[in-house]
Amino acid sequence: MAIVLFIVVCLVLMLGYPVALTLAGVALLFAGVSSLFGVFDTSLLGVLPNRLYGVINNPILMAVPLFVFMGVVLEKSKVAEQLLTSMAELFGQFRGGLIFSVFFVGMLLAASTGIVGATVVTMGLMSLPSLLKRGYDPAFSAGAICATGTLGQIIPPSIALVLLGDVLSNAYQQAQLQMGIFSPKSVSVGDLFAGALLPGLLLLVLYCLYTLLLIRFKPEQFPESGEARRVDLGFILQTLCALVPPLLLIFMVLGSILFGVATPTEAASVGAFGALVIALIKRQMSVSILKEVMINTTKVTSMVFLILIGASIFSLVFRGLGGDELIHQIFSNMPGGVIGATILVMLVIFLLGFILDFIEITFVVVPLVAPILLSMGLDPIWLGIMIAVNLQTSFLTPPFGFALFYLRGVTKDLVTSGQIYRGVIPFVIIQLVLMLILSVWPGLVTWLPSVIYG
Repeated sequence: MAIVLFIVVCLVLMLGYPVALTLAGVALLFAGVSSLFGVFDTSLLGVLPNRLYGVINNPILMAVPLFVFMGVVLEKSKVAEQLLTSMAELFGQFRGGLIFSVFFVGMLLAASTGIVGATVVTMGLMSLPSLLKRGYDPAFSAGAICATGTLGQIIPPSIALVLLGDVLSNAYQQAQLQMGIFSPKSVSVGDLFAGALLPGLLLLVLYCLYTLLLIRFKPEQFPESGEARRVDLGFILQTLCALVPPLLLIFMVLGSILFGVATPTEAASVGAFGALVIALIKRQMSVSILKEVMINTTKVTSMVFLILIGASIFSLVFRGLGGDELIHQIFSNMPGGVIGATILVMLVIFLLGFILDFIEITFVVVPLVAPILLSMGLDPIWLGIMIAVNLQTSFLTPPFGFALFYLRGVTKDLVTSGQIYRGVIPFVIIQLVLMLILSVWPGLVTWLPSVIYG
């Protein structure tokens, strides 16, 4: 019944029904039917009020609306647009310079917003017309924008890592209790932020190296710009005014978490306030814009928490039907032990990324599989970063990647779907190479958290 429940939920989601209502509705339907056959104890549903109160009262999840607010304010205040203009003028005179500007600005925007859709749409609207106007290859340009947009999955402060941190913390404690450790250690959002820093930067370096190779062997795809912008005092001040505010804001948010000065929620509040200050200084904030920002923030936050409530109901019914014991048996009998189990989980998450957003996968799939994998000896920080990179790769893979739909939706007249698909395939391969690198050298993930937090 547990397997049938999971399959039915996936099928109903593919029909287009709302995720949160599907998770809760199908689970409660199965609970009712299963209780008639005596395979589900309805008294388990009595713990639902406490579980739902715990979701709403979770202090870590309070960071979500604040980070969303920060990202939406930065998007509306045109910080990224001004930064891209300055970087394009600075590097655009070199062959391929505009692409490197897109990588750099996209990384900062991803770190600022933490939302894949917002980054892809913003970068697509701002940079793709300029790239095509200067004669850059359409397929590569579209692929670079999609790949840069998905950096929001892994480069902190990422909303995906905030949600993963909360789920993995509970899973890690549950795994330790199963192993007989009754004074369990915990894993925090700060651990995941620190663990994601080096892989995120390494991924950006791999993007740049791939671009340099293309410039070397296919220079016709990267035309040289015309006139070089004269670097005078005015241009330097213009560049600094565009560059310093977002960098300072990211440093305040991320640095306060990594160095233990503030909790993720406190740091998120600093980020939200700082984004407002930047928007006011740039005179890009008004009552109407603030109203739009608050409405968008409320919509995203409501979606996150409603999905989390639906996922809580689903996981409760799934466990009541013996789903967790079934998964444990499957993993225990898996050829290759922990390696085989990890590969299976990564493959399932990758495929589910075609039909589910990272929020649903984080709240539905990760709580089911993470305790078992962690009890088999995996490091929780490494597992969290691998899941984040895996989802990032899934969102980029044709033909179902979410990032491809976002870019196609705002650039219909500029590039075709075929060009987008061709352009992203090399970047998908690069991200798979990153996952292989992290598998062979897990210290790239675990070293920085161990240095910072001992």
